[in-house]
Amino acid sequence: MVALGLMKGLDLLKIPYRYNDYSYARNNPGELIGVLGKTHLLYEQKFKNPIVLGASIFSHPIEYPNLLEDHKNIKQILVPGNWMKKMFEPYFLGKVLSWPVGIDTEKWSGEIKKNSLPVDYLIYDKIRWNRGAAEDGLIIPILHRLQAQGYTYEIIRYGHYSHNLLMNKLSSSKAAIFLCEHETQGLAYQQILATGTPIFAYDQEEFWLDPEFYPHKVKFGPVSSVPYWDDRCGLRFNSLDDFENKLEVFHRKLKNDEFSPRSYITENLSLELAAKNYYDIYSKLYWHTK
Repeated sequence: MVALGLMKGLDLLKIPYRYNDYSYARNNPGELIGVLGKTHLLYEQKFKNPIVLGASIFSHPIEYPNLLEDHKNIKQILVPGNWMKKMFEPYFLGKVLSWPVGIDTEKWSGEIKKNSLPVDYLIYDKIRWNRGAAEDGLIIPILHRLQAQGYTYEIIRYGHYSHNLLMNKLSSSKAAIFLCEHETQGLAYQQILATGTPIFAYDQEEFWLDPEFYPHKVKFGPVSSVPYWDDRCGLRFNSLDDFENKLEVFHRKLKNDEFSPRSYITENLSLELAAKNYYDIYSKLYWHTK
């Protein structure tokens, strides 16, 4: 997904690139290369080239404690967002930058919307851990509150949908409720925003909860479920009480057309902008390695 998004952006900017050209890399060991999302390639291919690693890489630096010792040719490490950058920085001092991949704003646009929007809220459920407790303490009470207020809703669950299904649901929805513990970038909610659909987002801003690491190996926070965001996108809530307190505020702002989520995406996360940012990072390093 990340590599494809970057290549789409580079194509739009007419910037040439090589894709998985391992023989070229081997024959030109002084040439800077980008390794996106496949950290194992460092060990399999044993690149001699200077490397930009990321953004879609491993979850935490303790997975590769000897990364920079084993691969002194890594010049820059890219991660998808700022909270992840803060988590990585103590391990890779001076080498970590945030770089989010772009959103296809032609594919994800307001053109998908129907003339009539009968569904008040599309609920995007990406609660992954402590599922039982989250259903009892957050998800089901939210559904009950929406029902009590007379709001209509549909639900889509992470891992159980296609892009076409998400677009179909969004085409009839006035707004979305995004339920997730945290996101490193959050492509799905950004795709939703790109269609002009405001989001009421659950953002507890507490610990990184990946059970492979938390709490026995890593306690890091705060993290965010919507790491790219401003007031144009919608509102956030951090608990069930906060949801109940802000629901009518969100609905009033929605009714008064006070949100403009697509403009946030086009100004910050388009394919072209993301590709240009990557190109700038690469170009700066390229000349430093010559």
